[in-house]
Amino acid sequence: MNVFPPHQLEDHPETDRSRRPWSQKFGEAFRGLKRGIRGQSSFFVHFFFAALVIAGAIVLECSPGQWGLLVICIGMVFTAELFNSAVEILVRGLDETTRERVWPCLDIAAGAVLLASIFATIVGGIVFLTQLSEKLF
Repeated sequence: MNVFPPHQLEDHPETDRSRRPWSQKFGEAFRGLKRGIRGQSSFFVHFFFAALVIAGAIVLECSPGQWGLLVICIGMVFTAELFNSAVEILVRGLDETTRERVWPCLDIAAGAVLLASIFATIVGGIVFLTQLSEKLF
């Protein structure tokens, strides 16, 4: 639903932004991805564990379905971390009074990353234990 009357739509900057070419939209998305990754030290921890998962999947010769599960879990954790980073940046830009009222948002966003990481660990554990048991027995 648009909040602007039809005669004001052409002049509003929000509508101009939606008319950008796809190349510009992708460029902005990649710039945001770069900012999100560079701005957060916790991304390096996630990258480290993602590399371990990929190495483990290669060594244990995971099936395509197992690879799919692992990649979905890695993507889920990275996506949660990007949303957490976005919330942190928004909260830092607020005035002190407003920041005190919305501070719980940071905890909730961090909780989302934790939850995504826990479920990814559970799925990874199931995949790797299944593969290990097949290899050993």
